[in-house]
Amino acid sequence: MSRAAGRIARVSAELLSVDPVSAARRLLGAQLTGRGVSAMIVEVEAYGGPLDGPWPDAASHSFRGRGLRNSVMFGPAGRLYTYRSHGIHVCANVVCATERVAGAVLLRAAAVDAGVDVAQARRGDSTRQAALARGPGNLCSALGITMDDNRIDLFDRNSPVRLALGEGHVGVDGPRVGVSKAADRPWRFWLAGRPEVSLYRRSPRAPAPGESD
Repeated sequence: MSRAAGRIARVSAELLSVDPVSAARRLLGAQLTGRGVSAMIVEVEAYGGPLDGPWPDAASHSFRGRGLRNSVMFGPAGRLYTYRSHGIHVCANVVCATERVAGAVLLRAAAVDAGVDVAQARRGDSTRQAALARGPGNLCSALGITMDDNRIDLFDRNSPVRLALGEGHVGVDGPRVGVSKAADRPWRFWLAGRPEVSLYRRSPRAPAPGESD
């Protein structure tokens, strides 16, 4: 990496060295590129960390503390954290906050604007363009993100998956999708009017609306 590229990477990572909500808002409108496909992020969810941290979050993978699998969530910012949902679909998160403080932003949906044919081949010919990267698992499928991408530096130009922050957007906020704990927390953010944004579905295991934090 050149000195100029290195400075850009450090500045970009520093912009995500903030609380998860601020990082989530910062990621709206950012450009994500992976293996021949580029897409604009249109929907995200913020996740905090352990009970003794600054943003306790019972829905977060880091809530019970640092372990081998979730250690990347504890920094540094700008890394990719991948996991499997229901043991099947790969989901991608952008690590935020500061070193040794857990925080991450789940990438929920993106609008594919380059490499549509590549994304289409990965997702199937019958998939409409607006739905190519709608939903965390579909987003990873469309951009070719795998479990092997866990821990990569998203601001390293040699990484197979890269992130470029834009100007940022205000977005709309609401409760997170499918979580059974901290289900009312308005930590999902999306760009209004975008057809790529996923539908809200509350977990059947979550308390009734208003009975969670």
